[in-house]
Amino acid sequence: MIQHLNNIQHKDSKNFFLIAGPCIIEGEDMALRIAEKVIELTNKYNIPYIFKGSFKKANRSRVDSFTTIGEEKSLEILKKVGETFNIPTTTDIHENEHAALAAQYVDVLQIPAFLVRQTDLLVAAAETGKCVTLKKGQFLSPESMKFAVQKITDSNNEKVAIIERGNSFGYSDLIVDYRGIPTMRNYAPVILDVTHSLQQPNQSSGVTGGRPDLIETIAKAGIVVGADGLFIETHPTPETALSDGANMLRLDLLEDLLQKLTRVRESIL
Repeated sequence: MIQHLNNIQHKDSKNFFLIAGPCIIEGEDMALRIAEKVIELTNKYNIPYIFKGSFKKANRSRVDSFTTIGEEKSLEILKKVGETFNIPTTTDIHENEHAALAAQYVDVLQIPAFLVRQTDLLVAAAETGKCVTLKKGQFLSPESMKFAVQKITDSNNEKVAIIERGNSFGYSDLIVDYRGIPTMRNYAPVILDVTHSLQQPNQSSGVTGGRPDLIETIAKAGIVVGADGLFIETHPTPETALSDGANMLRLDLLEDLLQKLTRVRESIL
């Protein structure tokens, strides 16, 4: 997928690529601060980088959960991040009309896991001509993602990748089946969503839990089995984040992780 992004750095480094940023756009200053730090690190370790931030969260546990600071405001911030640092940006879309809207501001459109079987949404994303990432539903087999990819390519768009984010394990946990990564690489490049794979959904409080202490373990394993890229949500203070703070990586811990992952990647090439 990254070969289609003209503004991505370190494309020829042979390293994994990274999608990282806050779960949701909380404000311009924070988005720019996170992007600046991640760019500093990805330049240091020669990692191709795509900034991620949701302009709106539609899948929330409770009706009072935070959803957006404003759709157009958030998209303008994503655009500013991309232009300020000359990097590609991505956001997730939830409705058909979001595809054309978000495509005016970002380089990659992400289809959420719960919506990856929504044919009209996938076709709308593909028809923008942007790169499209498809999150594998927690309820789907790796083999079934062949048909999600085909919906994009049948819409005359070859710029597609799959994001692995774990499978439902009981009512309130997820587990990553690493056998699925080489399987899905037969259909498209595969990105391991490290932080969402460590979610613990459906908690009695109505707020999703998580296991950020396992981020390094999950990420290392993903690199070893051949993931093309990693997806890591990060925030300066996850405990104050407006969404998904329970499973995000604290921003000041990112350098140590990327250094280790780069060494793992070098050891298997």
